[in-house]
Amino acid sequence: MSARDTALSALIACRRQHAWSDGVLKEYTARDRLDRRDAALASRLCYGVLQNRMLLDEWLSRFVKGRLRDLQPVVLDILRLGAYQLTMMDKIPPSAAVNEAVGQTRRLANGKAANLVNAVLRNMDRSRVKLTLPEDLSVRYSHPPQLVALLAESLPPEKLEPFLACDNQAPATYVQVNTLRATEAAVCSALEHEGYQCRSHLWMADCLQIMGGSIDQSRPFAEGQVYAQDPAAKLAALCAGLEPGMRVLDCCSAPGGKSFAAAIAMEDKGQIVSCDIHPHKIALIEKGARRLGLQCIRPMLADATQYRPDWAAAFDVVLADAPCSGLGVIRKKPDIRYRELSQTEALPALQKKILDNQARYVRPGGTLMYSTCTVLRRENEAVAEAFLQTHPDFTPAPLALPASMEEDQCGRKTLLPCDDDADGFFLCRFRRKL
Repeated sequence: MSARDTALSALIACRRQHAWSDGVLKEYTARDRLDRRDAALASRLCYGVLQNRMLLDEWLSRFVKGRLRDLQPVVLDILRLGAYQLTMMDKIPPSAAVNEAVGQTRRLANGKAANLVNAVLRNMDRSRVKLTLPEDLSVRYSHPPQLVALLAESLPPEKLEPFLACDNQAPATYVQVNTLRATEAAVCSALEHEGYQCRSHLWMADCLQIMGGSIDQSRPFAEGQVYAQDPAAKLAALCAGLEPGMRVLDCCSAPGGKSFAAAIAMEDKGQIVSCDIHPHKIALIEKGARRLGLQCIRPMLADATQYRPDWAAAFDVVLADAPCSGLGVIRKKPDIRYRELSQTEALPALQKKILDNQARYVRPGGTLMYSTCTVLRRENEAVAEAFLQTHPDFTPAPLALPASMEEDQCGRKTLLPCDDDADGFFLCRFRRKL
């Protein structure tokens, strides 16, 4: 199975099953036994098509007689995949992209469709210099118009286009070093010995950007020296001002990254109750904590909206990384942009309900940390402001930010991928009054 075939299979699954591309790619690259290099190519191809689908369709429409929607769906998938290689990947020979697309069409459709694919892609290749970018930001960056309008309501005007452009860039892969088992230098040396390339993050300590393959195939991963996590997600835990010996509740923990970051920051001293509503996700947290050798993490099945009297005022820190629209991680989950936005309208009510409940677990003088991986004000600042209005016993608290960042006093920060070398994230810290 080639990388192109795996990428096409993933695109078909995303279309037919409404599956998330990241999960499908992980499953299919393992199923097809792709090596690190081919797995990376399959991911780039699949993500690239999803990231640029509207633009690719605009260009393809210039070479296809009739409407694209009238094509057999798998033929359109193949055309998009071929068009992406021709127009946006300079290391793939055009002949290889076209020939592979024709072969895929013969196998999955028919000879007539294969002739069409051959003609369209060869014409596109010959006319590449004429394929200019449209002025419309929605088409240029393949974000539906309603999504662009929604983002424009929350982002500064000068940040909208850089944000959309960043969504279409290949996302960096970051790992956090388990400093209880290794140093950043030792991990970097071990990974480079295995053929990976490493770069220290600009502002997050003990964080490495890696290139060259999936981290879970490396020795440092197998030995619990690293775990995959974006620096923004790690910061959402560290901003709470964690110290050894604390009792911490991570109420929406899966797959466990913030709990792992907290445990390492606390030197594995104290207790972290890591909760999720799904049993299979509890197993993921347990597996990760075991691999990292973290003893203070206690995974538990719990609903963040349901009150537990035995937890009243029992925690020094409560981490509430609430369910959200995910619009800060579009570059990692490009399919998010095509989901129905109406499904996100009820999220602020859920986020407020979670905060209302979790606030009861914070001891006087303790910290409630609210975070999301979206940039929408209605899920971020508006939720925080509504919480403060109904909880006079809480006040904003300064975020414990890295030294290289501007000092914070208001207790809120929004990270943008185009500015901060991290996922789009909202961080907000509250302190319960004594």
